[in-house]
Order: sequence, then C-alpha cells, then structure tokens
Amino acid sequence: MKKEFTVIIEHDEEGFFVSEVPRLPGCHTQAKSLDALLERTREAIALYLEVRNGTALAQKRIDSID
Repeated sequence: MKKEFTVIIEHDEEGFFVSEVPRLPGCHTQAKSLDALLERTREAIALYLEVRNGTALAQKRIDSID
C-alpha cells in the first residue's frame, strides 16, 4: 500500500532544515542537509504510524513525500 504525505520544509536561522507533516500532529524533524532531512522525515512518519496503529505495519516503504 502506497502512502503519500505533504511535508512542509523550512530553513531556520541556524542553518537547519526543518520538516513538519501537517496530517500527523507532532510529526517533525530537522537535519543539516536536505537529503538527511528527507530520510529522517520518512523515518519519523513510519514511527508515528507504528505508534498510532500499535503495529509494525508502518515499516512498509513510504513512497512519496511532497
């Protein structure tokens, strides 16, 4: 099953990229590079869904973030 999420990305004053997933309250992360941020965002989404669902089903690949 393919899951897609919209992600808001900002660049803060300290040089970090920060992402937020509006559909998943409290799901956010940060990193120094955009590549690292996208990987961390995928991990944050998977963990959020795992906790919310109480299962390991969220380990399935998250295909797309916009």
